[in-house]
Order: sequence, then structure tokens, then C-alpha cells
Amino acid sequence: MTAARMVATVFGSGLLRPAPGTWGTLAALPLGWLAMQGGPVLFTVLTALVVPLGWWSIRETTRGMADHDPGMVVIDELLGMWIALLPVAWGAAQAGVPVLALWPGWIAAFALFRLFDILKPGPVGWLDRRNDVAGVLFDDAVAGAMAAVGVVVLAGVAHAWI
Repeated sequence: MTAARMVATVFGSGLLRPAPGTWGTLAALPLGWLAMQGGPVLFTVLTALVVPLGWWSIRETTRGMADHDPGMVVIDELLGMWIALLPVAWGAAQAGVPVLALWPGWIAAFALFRLFDILKPGPVGWLDRRNDVAGVLFDDAVAGAMAAVGVVVLAGVAHAWI
């Protein structure tokens, strides 16, 4: 397996069936936890670095293919999931607790990201229809941003009740 394909498939998780996007999103969780061990600033920087890494790996992996968004490419799911987890990383740091203490945020981020990634509302769908590397990568980034907003809203509601 080439380095580009290893990155694009997130260490082969995109090769799992059925639902490779869900497998890729699940693979993003322990990798996200590991990246968060350096704190929220490092996690944010690493999330941003997924963009050029993902761009390269998607371009190289899909070179010559008719399908610019094959199911095996899940680095975009990792990007979206990490964006959805940004409020969890920053919230845990603010509260001075381990990131897993905010486990409801992890569940909300996962569920909301998958919902927006599958349903492709508004800008997620527009980007998905680009049929190029930007569309592959950024539809999931926007889905992740929408999920992150949802995580913040749900945390606010939950904390108002507690």
C-alpha cells in the first residue's frame, strides 16, 4: 500500500465494509484522543494539518480514477470528525478535566457528524457535488463544523439543566 493510500484510507479503515465512511469516522476517534493528549492547541494545529495531508493523499489515490470520491477514501471523515471534536478538546481544557470526561460530547460529535455527512444539507451537498478534491475534503469539513456547532448547543442545553 502506498503512503498516499495509507493516509487516504486512514490506515486501511476505509477498506472495511459495509459503510467505510462510518469505519473511517470510528478510526478518527482514538486518533483524535491521541492527538488531544498534547492539549487543544496541538489538536487544533493537527486538525488544520489534515487539510494539506488529505488533499495530497486524495489527489494521489484517485489519480486516473473516474470516481473522485471512492468509498475507501476516508481521510475527509477524519478531518470532519476532528473538527466536530474541537469543542470537546477546548471544553475539557477549559474545565481542567480529561477529554474523555466529556464523553457525551464525543457521542454528540460522532452522531451529528455522521448525520450531516450522510444527509448532506445545504453547503455540505453543494461541496459534495463539486466532484473534485476540494469537494471530497471540504464537504466533510463543513459537516464537521456544523456538528461542532451542534455539540456546543447541546452542551449549553445540557449544562443549563444540570
